[in-house]
Amino acid sequence: MDQRCTRKNTPPVKVYCLPEERAQLQASASAARKSLSTYLLNVGLGYPVRSIVDQRCVEDLLRVNADMGRLGGLLKLWLTNDERTAAFGESTIRALLAKIEATQDELLDVVRTVLTPRDGCERF
Repeated sequence: MDQRCTRKNTPPVKVYCLPEERAQLQASASAARKSLSTYLLNVGLGYPVRSIVDQRCVEDLLRVNADMGRLGGLLKLWLTNDERTAAFGESTIRALLAKIEATQDELLDVVRTVLTPRDGCERF
């Protein structure tokens, strides 16, 4: 193969499809922020195609993970009998535990969304 051979100066691969199929392919390529040609090449060669939706789901996971870290830090501070937490009663701690549980549920929802991209992240 010539060292100067590039994709631009090689014959293209044609794909025959119906207008609805082309629209669906174009929508998928747009969601992945790729040109139609690059998208089809990546899919055809078996490369993973990440869409912007996946990136938003990962951002959600990072946000929820940060919330979990902050809540865990508060609980740890209380458990050390730090004088700054002396004013917090049992009801406050129970509320914190409930918040941790709710955040875990939210994290699980986002994970499910990432694992089932056709059904998920439509809220974006």
